[in-house]
Parts: sequence; C-alpha cells; structure tokens
Amino acid sequence: MNEGRPYLSIVIPLFNEEGSLQSLSEELRAVLEAQQRPYEIIFVDDGSTDGSFAALQRLHDADPEHIHVIQFRRNFGKTAALSAAFKRARGEVVVTMDADLQDDPREISKLLAKLEEGYDLVAAWRERRQDPRSKTFPSRIANAVVAWLTGLKLHDVNCGFKAYRGQVVRGLKLYGDLHRFIPVLASWQGFRVAEVPVVHRPRRFGQSKYGWQRMLRSFFDFLVVLFLTHYLRRPLQLFGTLGLVCLLIGFILGLYLAYLRFFGPGIGWRPALFFDVMAIVVGVQLISIGLLGEMLRNFSYHSEDEYSIHTEL
Repeated sequence: MNEGRPYLSIVIPLFNEEGSLQSLSEELRAVLEAQQRPYEIIFVDDGSTDGSFAALQRLHDADPEHIHVIQFRRNFGKTAALSAAFKRARGEVVVTMDADLQDDPREISKLLAKLEEGYDLVAAWRERRQDPRSKTFPSRIANAVVAWLTGLKLHDVNCGFKAYRGQVVRGLKLYGDLHRFIPVLASWQGFRVAEVPVVHRPRRFGQSKYGWQRMLRSFFDFLVVLFLTHYLRRPLQLFGTLGLVCLLIGFILGLYLAYLRFFGPGIGWRPALFFDVMAIVVGVQLISIGLLGEMLRNFSYHSEDEYSIHTEL
C-alpha cells in the first residue's frame, strides 16, 4: 500500500460476487474522486469459488494506488473479513459496504455528513429495503428486540453500510458473527452512534447468502452481546441473581413439602420433591459459576478495559 495516509478507507467484504465488482469499482471511484480526498478501497475475498479474485486482481492492476485486495484461503465469514480489513485500513474514516451493488456509493456523502456532526459511527437505514419479505420481516422483529433490550434505537442495526471514525474500528474485538452488532458494541464503549436513511437498490448480481442458519446464529450472537455489554464486568450479578431465584423457589417449595410431610397426607412420590432438589442444586451451581467468573475476571483484569477516553489534553 502507498505510504501516504488516506482520509477514507472503503472496506468491502465479498463472497462470490464476480458479476458486480467491475461496476462497483467504477461507481466507487467516481464518487470518491468527486470527494477530492485521499482514499483507499480494500476488498476482502472471503474464499470465493467463482472468478471474484481474478476480477479483483484486474482491478488492482489497473489502480494499485487505491485498490487493495485481501484473499482468504477459505470462507471464514464476514466478521473475519472485516477484522482483517480493519487492521489494515489506514483512513481517518472507514466505510463498510457490501459488494452486491445494493448499497449505493453515492450515499456515502450522507454518512460522512452525519459523521461530521460529531458522531463516531453512522449506520445506514435501508428505509425502503429492496429485499423479499422473508428477509425484511424477521429483520424488523430483530431490530425491535435489539432496540428494546440494548436501548440503542436503530431501525437497521444489521445493515453492512456504515461509516466509522478510525478509532472505533481499531478498538473493536470481533469474533464469531459479532459484526452484526457493531453499533451496540461501539455504543457500549461510549462512542456516539447515529443513523441516516439511504437508498437501497435491488440485487442485480449473485445470490443472497441469507438463510435460517444465519437467523439462529444471530440469536446466539445477540445473547453474547447482551452478556458482553451488561455482565462481562459483573458476572456474579447475572449468575448470582439467577441462582438466588432458583434457591428461593427451592426454599418455598421445600416449606410446602415440609408442611405436607408433618401436617398433610405426606410427600410420597410427588414430582415437586424432585423439582425442589433440582432447583436448589441448580441455584448453588449458578452462584458457583458467578464466583468463578469473578475470579477469572480478577485474574485477567486490565484497567484500560474499564473505560474509553475521548480527549486527553
């Protein structure tokens, strides 16, 4: 890569998008040249099995100053692709977008304008999304649940079209499929997050990689995000609370069974007895897990992980 630091780094992860790459490159370069700011475009080929990498090689050979390519040995997923690009992006501002031409490069100016209002991350809101209902309906439900449980009011948290200040992406710890919840993780670290409505175009090339498997993975990833943002620093509060609830249920049920034993017809083979024992055992185990979590937390403690500095004079 050239030595001069660019202002904009455009990051584009892709998998089997051969048909759209030439058009995307031409549109992007026209938009970025009009910005009159130094830029770089980083394509990450996530193990494509079509001619995507050959197309990217041609684009790089035609403009090696601005276009850079990373090729994975196999398909590792979008989170890995973004992580690899974020480590190499040198721009003050990083813009991520998909390679299928549904994200309009001309909308980059909207994201940058909002970013300049003082925000650290600006997400695109596909207000009129050009996708089948099988994708849009579950997405609306997921966005509502995320907004309710995290307090981050975004209409389209999973949209890949976003603009970040450089310090945001360089401070992220991404693994699994956590790329879907980057705004939540950034907001938790204290960065200011906003969104702007953008044009969303119909898919012209390739096929959607969306399926029910992704929905299932997204659910578990969201549980991870909730734990990381709410209880990572206080594991005993989560597991201890659940453990106390189980112990309380076991205690109340035990009193009821004791009453039946001494003043009623007896316990016999009531299922409540087994449930009572199970509740007490699970409660003790949950509290023990919370204590172990606190021990691990203390062992791996780093003070710099407890805060995020905005300005230091």
